[in-house]
Amino acid sequence: MVKKWDLRIGTSVYLQIPDAHIKHWIKTGKIKAGEAVIRFANFSGWQKPEELEELLPFFKLYEKAGFGKREKRKSARRTSARKKQIKSILLIDDEKELCSLLHDSLSARGFQMECAHSKREAHKSLKRKPPDLVLLDLRLPDGDGLLLLTFIRKMSSPPAVIITTAYGSEEARSEANKMGAYDFLDKPYNEEDIIRRIRKMPAKAKRGKL
Repeated sequence: MVKKWDLRIGTSVYLQIPDAHIKHWIKTGKIKAGEAVIRFANFSGWQKPEELEELLPFFKLYEKAGFGKREKRKSARRTSARKKQIKSILLIDDEKELCSLLHDSLSARGFQMECAHSKREAHKSLKRKPPDLVLLDLRLPDGDGLLLLTFIRKMSSPPAVIITTAYGSEEARSEANKMGAYDFLDKPYNEEDIIRRIRKMPAKAKRGKL
């Protein structure tokens, strides 16, 4: 039987995550020491993952690889090139703590950030000032994110859209792709995951023309 974990990062809880996924996320920095707690799926007793013997080696692998330092160096070298493609980002997600963290971290990297926590807020923001990129959660408190994607794609100059969700499926990915989404990003994610995708975007993706 595959071992599974429940993961909590801030106010977000992710259930039944396979052991291999947890270890990969630790090795690649998606789960960082001091930022999360974990437990065996459906059992009580949250613990810090860096304090568990079976997971500690994966934190050491992340540190040994020096991912954090390398990303900072790369970011400094590519800031000007990245800004030519994507300058403004609209994050549409009802997880307010996640929005706050990403708003601060991406603003510090030079992006113009706005957040919307519902379809209604997103509509107002999109009409007021269309961004270069939209990070769109599939599950919003007042409707399906794919319906909002339909609205975005009908804009006169549509921004590129990256779908974000903790409940992704192949069907959802396929549907989002058919509807014009540029990419699909699984939760939990951090600013480095977003930066990597922005770097890979062709210049014409700035306005959703793929």
